[in-house]
Amino acid sequence: MQKVNKNDPSLKVIFLGGVGEIGKNMTALEFGDEIIVVDCGVAFPSGDMPGVDLVIPDTAYLIANRQKVKGIVLTHGHEDHIGSLPYVLKDLNVPVYGTRLTLALLEPKLREHKMTDMVRLNSVKPGSVIHLGANFKVEFVNVSHSVAGSCALAITTPVGVVFHTGDFKVDYTPIDGNVIDLNRIAEIGEKGVLLLLAESTNVERRGSTMSEATVGASLNAIFSDNADRRIFIATFASNVHRLQQIIDLAVKYKRKVAFSGRSMLNVLDVASKIGELKYSKDAIVDIEKIKNLDDKELVIVTTGSQGEPMSALTRMASGEFNKVKLGYNDTVIISASPIPGNEKMIYNVINNLYRLGAKVIYESLAEVHVSGHACQNELSLIHALIKPKYFIPVHGEYRHLKRHAELAMKMGMHSSNIILCDIGNCVLVNKKQFKLGDNVTAGYLLVDGLGVGDVGSVVIRDRIHLSEDGLVCVAVSIDKASGSVTDIDVASKGFMFLKENDDIISDAKDVVMRALEKCDLKAAVADLNPLKNAVRKELKNFLFKKTRRDPIILTMILEA
Repeated sequence: MQKVNKNDPSLKVIFLGGVGEIGKNMTALEFGDEIIVVDCGVAFPSGDMPGVDLVIPDTAYLIANRQKVKGIVLTHGHEDHIGSLPYVLKDLNVPVYGTRLTLALLEPKLREHKMTDMVRLNSVKPGSVIHLGANFKVEFVNVSHSVAGSCALAITTPVGVVFHTGDFKVDYTPIDGNVIDLNRIAEIGEKGVLLLLAESTNVERRGSTMSEATVGASLNAIFSDNADRRIFIATFASNVHRLQQIIDLAVKYKRKVAFSGRSMLNVLDVASKIGELKYSKDAIVDIEKIKNLDDKELVIVTTGSQGEPMSALTRMASGEFNKVKLGYNDTVIISASPIPGNEKMIYNVINNLYRLGAKVIYESLAEVHVSGHACQNELSLIHALIKPKYFIPVHGEYRHLKRHAELAMKMGMHSSNIILCDIGNCVLVNKKQFKLGDNVTAGYLLVDGLGVGDVGSVVIRDRIHLSEDGLVCVAVSIDKASGSVTDIDVASKGFMFLKENDDIISDAKDVVMRALEKCDLKAAVADLNPLKNAVRKELKNFLFKKTRRDPIILTMILEA
């Protein structure tokens, strides 16, 4: 990397999410006293985050510099790119730019948070150019992805053009006919691109991603082969092109379509209003009225393709969905691939579906899903067309970023012109330099119910501790006047069934009593903490020796 020229100002590329991880995509570009933000997504909690609903980026840096932020530009409408906006916009009320479907998918989230009147949404089309402040010009370039309205971004800055691919694939036969604009991408590359930020999700896969039309052909064969059976299809609600194919096939085979799941119904509503989904109202039937139809006359499209515990498909598979009962004349198609970490949940659902007698078709058995992300050939094509001076791989775990860097080097890029980033990294770039600057405050905030950021590492640690070892609660009653112990009670949750372990209860009470006898109870009334700590320490040691378990011990001192 070249030596910094202090007289040559640099663009700062700041990563607040989406590098070294899947999801939570958020990147800020800063020049002088202006900042623009690309995407604002969520990640879903991992197994070591019990009780957490969502994971969002820590935007402390942006909030501290809110006067500089000129706007947020969105590449597309998936949760990992727009899901944090209702939380971030409460502290950072700036204009938001995206295509019609992207904003339509965002609006219900804003409505849920009662923010529709305060947020400034600006609809753009592929090919649109917007100016943000004096230093940024953003062109939206049409790309193919698994949600309509997806765009790459060509961002012109005072030091050069930054090209951000967003999530994309090269689909020459897209359902809506809007082929990725390779001509415009090539033109941008010919004019010169300083920095490429390209997604890395599928970089480990050779070849090219199949067209969405492939799914349509597979579904058509399944419809034909299951003419007398009821058909269920679980897929991502945001995949409007797949929903369109399903509706078209249902009409072709003279079936009605019922939609199940809140997100599915939301997408059906917003996509049809803006013309992204086209169908006759006669083709749709309310899920409440499906009992009036024969099996061969019905297709049910549902959420739950990732085995989410509260989704419609999961509840159907467990027999807890009263509106639909699955049986031997049902064919269930899971038209999605597992998001890493969700495999166990999905296979549990598949097992339960088989137990109910249903026929199940999923990705390993038929081509009922194709990815929305570019594989090696498509990534190589983008590199060849853009011909960037510098490159930062994004949107992937560190192994994905590393493999993408290796792909770029195979195509002739020098390793010194590539940087692999982590969250919080700030890259300084201009025509003469490309290097890591000082890190910024970054990380994640946990959303639990209505709370944002109030669940931290200590709370998560306690929840994990509770889940692994349980809780023992000790209540001690003390006569305030005499300073004598009047009662001791021991109860537990998730530790052991104490009614079948009377000896442990009796011994535990003795341990507590001995601990109390070592203390001056009259003096302890003024400050109960030393008393609680003494009881907790003695009981903890006793329980560990007896059971080799380490429950959380909660001590309560009650004064009579």
